[in-house]
Amino acid sequence: MDDVRLTDSEKLLAVAGKIYRNAALLSDLEPTDRIIENLEDLKVVVGHFKTFGADIVLTMGTFDLFHVGHARYIRKARNNGALLIVGVDDDAKARGRKGENRPAVPYIERSELLTYLRHVDLIAMKSNENEKWAMIKIVRPAILIAVVGTYKPEELEQLDEFCGKVVVLDRQAETSTSAKIRKMILDGADRMKTVLAEALPRFITEVYEKMKKEE
Repeated sequence: MDDVRLTDSEKLLAVAGKIYRNAALLSDLEPTDRIIENLEDLKVVVGHFKTFGADIVLTMGTFDLFHVGHARYIRKARNNGALLIVGVDDDAKARGRKGENRPAVPYIERSELLTYLRHVDLIAMKSNENEKWAMIKIVRPAILIAVVGTYKPEELEQLDEFCGKVVVLDRQAETSTSAKIRKMILDGADRMKTVLAEALPRFITEVYEKMKKEE
């Protein structure tokens, strides 16, 4: 059988149809409707999802200074099931994981930003007060998505008790939030260096002339 080759016009028609269908289904939920901030409520909502028969995908992270790698990762995660829950570290947990100067963006903004991504169905807050793997144990996802290096091999085996399957994805971009922060700091330092190099000689001369006048 000959390969069916679509013309450019036919490809655009197919794309337009899919975009229109998705646009028609756009939810009118407020951002806060998609954010769950305690595990008790999450357990109730997940119970309803499972009653509906949804294959739940769960992934978790800080998602600080959101970049294209985050977006690609979330899209790939969502493609593994019918519904994606994203666990997001609150500010205290982010500091514990990333350092005292993090997060660069507060939880309230990071969580709301994720609600605007079409691949994210629900956001749930992760806190230091939660026991280890508490969200995983409550959701018991059909599929848990993690990035390379998140779990040790023995931990992946232990997680089988709470998940249908664990899928480990590579990092989806060469950049990282830490790298972006370092670049911004270095760019700022370079700019300060340039400004000081221009301003210091003039400043020193002005101070010297003033001191001479006061003699």
